[in-house]
Amino acid sequence: MEKLNLYGLSHLFMTVFLHNLSTFMVVPAITDVTMAALCPGQDECSLAIYLTGFQQAMIGVGTLVMMPILGSLSDKYGRKSILTLPMTLMIIPLGILAYSRTKTFFYIYYVFKIIIFMICDGCIPCLALAYVADNVPEGGRSTAFGILSGIGSAAFVCGTLAARFLSAAQTFQVSTFVAVLGAVYMQIFLRDSVIDHNDLYAPIISHGKSKANVPLLKALRSLQDLTSFLNSSKTINQAAIVAFFSNLADVGLHGSMMFYLKARFHFDKNHFADLMIISGIAGTVSQLLLMPIFVPTLGEARLLSIGLFFHCVHMIIYSIAWSAWVPYAAAMFSILFVFSQPCIRSIVSKQVDPHEQGRAQGCISGICSIAHIVSPLAFSPLTALFLSEKAPFDFPGFSIMCIGIASMISFVQSMMLRVVPPILS
Repeated sequence: MEKLNLYGLSHLFMTVFLHNLSTFMVVPAITDVTMAALCPGQDECSLAIYLTGFQQAMIGVGTLVMMPILGSLSDKYGRKSILTLPMTLMIIPLGILAYSRTKTFFYIYYVFKIIIFMICDGCIPCLALAYVADNVPEGGRSTAFGILSGIGSAAFVCGTLAARFLSAAQTFQVSTFVAVLGAVYMQIFLRDSVIDHNDLYAPIISHGKSKANVPLLKALRSLQDLTSFLNSSKTINQAAIVAFFSNLADVGLHGSMMFYLKARFHFDKNHFADLMIISGIAGTVSQLLLMPIFVPTLGEARLLSIGLFFHCVHMIIYSIAWSAWVPYAAAMFSILFVFSQPCIRSIVSKQVDPHEQGRAQGCISGICSIAHIVSPLAFSPLTALFLSEKAPFDFPGFSIMCIGIASMISFVQSMMLRVVPPILS
């Protein structure tokens, strides 16, 4: 890599770190804040589960449309200019809960988060991946994507560690400050990717038309763009299926696990923070130290399958947890399952031209957004049912077990994934 690229990547990593630090800092506290606002004094609250599921589904609908659009626009206008939108808007929901966490302000936060995240959710990691692809040759992308993911895991550890020692009010106040700091840092230090505007509109599949005749409006037809992207390569199609079921499981676990642990073992903010710190440290070590070693020897496809297998095992262990220490032990599996997302993104990145990295990552994020729609509709009612007194049989972790089955489907599909040589080779 050239010196300029290293300079740009270092500031990108810091921007991603500050954004993730701000985002993850509030995760351990949000369940307690939600329960206190909606069902004070209770350990089980179906309303909180349903509202969380509805929020995830609505955000998924928005990002399904927006991710391909923003990815394509970043190919034209540059990554930094498009990154400015989510880095700025995502400060607002944090600021609302930093001001007050009463029931009224919780609902204001809830509405603003849905509207803003429908536009911005997933945009920052998506465009960060495209930025890395702009500046790293194909041979080093898996490692670079792993490092980027490791930076996110390091922020996850720092954020949850901070939440462990801060009150709920202080957590949201510090998170808002860090979010503002991240947006300012990006504007001052991050240089935009260098894009060849002469090759701006080259499609993945050539139809014999002049590149210059493709209008900008075509980038806005996100669903059509998504379909054509999936049909452009069998490898991309298979990777999209893996990404869908993997994210179906991720979103389901994220929406259900904390409510499950609170109802099953009476976990609170500090327990959640401890659990996330263990998972985050294991993931950070794995992505920054182990992944650069494993990728050259095992290959991306095999490492992807290993990650997805242990992703499934970790969910099944959660579902049958018989004691409060079991979730902590299961969290250690993140040292192996964190490989999956960087590997999927790297495989897809190598199947498209350099000027289409934003479109490629945006379309894969769009596929993941479908999982954000389907997962809450499938798993939130199941979680609420089996945590209630109306459960058809005594198995509080049944919904987590079903989520693990979705992860197993992605593992099986990954075993059939055949990676063709990169498009530029």
